[in-house]
Amino acid sequence: MAKRLLGSQLFVSRLSFYTTHKDLKRLFSPFGEITEARLVTDPRTQRPKGFGFVTFESDVDAQNALKAMNGKIDGGGILM
Repeated sequence: MAKRLLGSQLFVSRLSFYTTHKDLKRLFSPFGEITEARLVTDPRTQRPKGFGFVTFESDVDAQNALKAMNGKIDGGGILM
C-alpha cells in the first residue's frame, strides 16, 4: 500500500521484512528520479519494520508511482 504524504514523498507499507533500501529504490525507480528511499528499522534489532518512505524529485513522478503501485504485489514478495 502506498500513500502520498507531502508533495513528492510516499509512505509505503506492507513490505516484506526482507526488503532492502536498494530493493525499495529499484522498485520505484521506473517512475522517476528518487532522492531518498528509506526503510524504518527496529532500533533494537536493526531489522526492517515492513514500511518505509520514497521521495521523488518531482510531485508528478510521485503521483504516477502512487497510481501504478498502490495495491500491487512485486515478484519479490513486496506488497504495496
